[in-house]
Amino acid sequence: MKSDPRLIVGIETSDDAGVFLLNDDTALIQSIDFFTPTVDDPRDFGRIAAANALSDIYAMGGIPLTAMNIVCFPANDLPESVLGETIAGGLEKIHEAGAFLVGGHSIDDDEFKYGLSVTGIVRPQDILTNAGAKTGDSLILTKPVGTGVLATTIKAKLADTNEIETMVRISSGLNRTAAEVMREFEPSACTDISGFGLAGHLLEMARASKKVFRIDTAAIPFIPEALSYARMGLFPAGTYNNKSHFLPHMDIAPGLDPIITDMLFDPQTSGGLVISLPGNRAGACIRELGQKGVDAAIIGEVAGKEACGHLMIR
Repeated sequence: MKSDPRLIVGIETSDDAGVFLLNDDTALIQSIDFFTPTVDDPRDFGRIAAANALSDIYAMGGIPLTAMNIVCFPANDLPESVLGETIAGGLEKIHEAGAFLVGGHSIDDDEFKYGLSVTGIVRPQDILTNAGAKTGDSLILTKPVGTGVLATTIKAKLADTNEIETMVRISSGLNRTAAEVMREFEPSACTDISGFGLAGHLLEMARASKKVFRIDTAAIPFIPEALSYARMGLFPAGTYNNKSHFLPHMDIAPGLDPIITDMLFDPQTSGGLVISLPGNRAGACIRELGQKGVDAAIIGEVAGKEACGHLMIR
């Protein structure tokens, strides 16, 4: 594959976005993400899909500048108003992020999909990757876990109005504030939690950083409604795919509640950031996040070096 010294972040560590150096003061961040509807309301779906795509820019320490719509739409099966509402919801989040819609592309498809290609910028010295975690860092999670279970519950027509509102509120919430706060505390690394679930993305981060991560499940914020439905077995299929792929490469404490274990692999729709920063700054960061309306928690620590990276969960 062709390489260039200006390509600061490529595909080597499965990071959230690519980063290309433009000059001494500016680097370009590029990412793309789209998926099928997770809720019935098309405007809410647009908000969620856009927030999810924008999150990759925040995870790299950057600021979103422009976005382009990606649309796969079954024109013969759904009314055009569904597409219009979806794009309107996405535009709301693009504007909330301070970015601009500059176009996009659509195709006729059997299954509806929507998302964004997003471009952002970052100062080269402020770039965050999933490979920079340092021994002694604390690991902070900025959104509760369980949106995959709630999305499955909604598709099964079992969720009530309050549960749907919870899913939409969490999934459509931008990671903008969390990203702005974390910059004040000199983070070492960052990633956002999405389709691989919390455990999968933590393992990727541990591997990229070549560190041992110790995670305390008692400290992880789970969505209470999602936990209740999880105990009824309402996990998305992706949970078990993630578990099959990642579980053999991590240590799970004996006796850990199997439902909690499965929740760690629940694919998240527009999940929170995991921020790795010096342990002596974590408490102040949590307080600042709380004051800005972000319900974050310290869920673990970076315990030491490991050539292949390792995740320990208790």
